[in-house]
Amino acid sequence: MLLGTNCMSLSDCLFFITKGHSLSCYNCASVLGFCTQTTTCSSVFTNCFSATLTLNSSTVKLKSCAPSACPSGTINYGIGKGSSLCCNTDLCNSQDAPDSSTNTPNGKSCYYCDGQSCSKTVSCSGTEDRCFNATVSTGAQSQVLKGCVSKSFCNATTLISYVQSASCCEGNLCNNAKSVTQSFLFLCCSLLSFILLH
Repeated sequence: MLLGTNCMSLSDCLFFITKGHSLSCYNCASVLGFCTQTTTCSSVFTNCFSATLTLNSSTVKLKSCAPSACPSGTINYGIGKGSSLCCNTDLCNSQDAPDSSTNTPNGKSCYYCDGQSCSKTVSCSGTEDRCFNATVSTGAQSQVLKGCVSKSFCNATTLISYVQSASCCEGNLCNNAKSVTQSFLFLCCSLLSFILLH
């Protein structure tokens, strides 16, 4: 016996130390908000993730495993809002991400895209201390996204393979206005995919 443990040899003890523990998280997408399905995360995922996405009057709640660069915070893209919460213990994503619509405006403003142009402005709230510009692609189409975002989202964009470019800035309206032609459905799907992959 080694050091009072149940290890019979040094190699047995090292096996138990290096094997580690696989994280378990809730894993689902729900319009109703109920989630009972769980999954064991692969070793590359060290966090559990919970997100709430609101577009017009529809709300979708998402839960999954997430990488170490998992963002916690909020995003406001003018025609909708999202929030996410990350944690790193088994089934810790049982709670929904906070509702970002209740956040208090913080005095910052950013441009957002409404399907025809990116010249309208949105008031940032809560922890949304940055404006963002992003170009995402799905197949042959490219899409421009703009709005307010928490800093942690800016640090996580490199993990998303379909983001061609992304940048964040700190001043009011620093994500300049620019005309675009884009599909409203593509905009919504891109944002939902962004949240799902984190």
